[in-house]
Amino acid sequence: MTIAPFPPPARSRELDMPPGRWHGRLWVSDGPLTDPGYFRTCVADFERTMLWPVLIPHDLRFAANGEDWIDDRGRLAPADGRIGAADPELVLSRWWDPSCCDRRDCLRPFGATFPGLAKRTARGVDPIAEAGNTGSVLAARGHYRLGLVETERPADIPALLGWTGMIKSTDDVAALSAVMRTWEDRFGATLIVLGFDALELSVAAPPKNQSRALAVAAEHRAFSLRSFTGQHSNLREFAAALVHNRHWRFSWD
Repeated sequence: MTIAPFPPPARSRELDMPPGRWHGRLWVSDGPLTDPGYFRTCVADFERTMLWPVLIPHDLRFAANGEDWIDDRGRLAPADGRIGAADPELVLSRWWDPSCCDRRDCLRPFGATFPGLAKRTARGVDPIAEAGNTGSVLAARGHYRLGLVETERPADIPALLGWTGMIKSTDDVAALSAVMRTWEDRFGATLIVLGFDALELSVAAPPKNQSRALAVAAEHRAFSLRSFTGQHSNLREFAAALVHNRHWRFSWD
């Protein structure tokens, strides 16, 4: 799908935005974000503007050829109208891969069947404030452009944009956003980084112990098998890394 012109939201005029332009439903700054605190400002203004900020990482795979994936790679049709019809537990069950690469016990204590959704974690901090703080820290440490998307909730952004980052695994971007919605609800997990084939979330209420983290790890593995196989040899190791972890990363490269 090509990126069709889209009228910029009227509320975007209320922000003192750096130089940039609209790419369909996604506004992107022309250059890297030079004031990391501006990300926190955009988050704080979200309730008023309904424009959610995302950090867009510098991607050498495209920069080397003078390309930009935002314009030079296609998108799926927007699918935000289908998010509510997707059942997150059924989605993750469908995406669950019961096979192991080289160890027959990599899924213990689970097996061939997806174990179901993890329990909600009690929140100790506000998810929006946590996202603003985490995003500002990342912006200070890395090379990011700023993106803004008009949305009612950050989880909907992949579906709104017709994002193709997970296309090697699935083309059901509405289902992807449905899972992200339930993570927002259960863990205060909020989108802060949007790359070509990667997502990063700030997490206000991560699992507090290994038992709870195992169920969350199963969800992560179903959501992005590449993220699992690229980091850990079994589910228990993966779960241990999620305990009290306020920053979740997913990749489909």
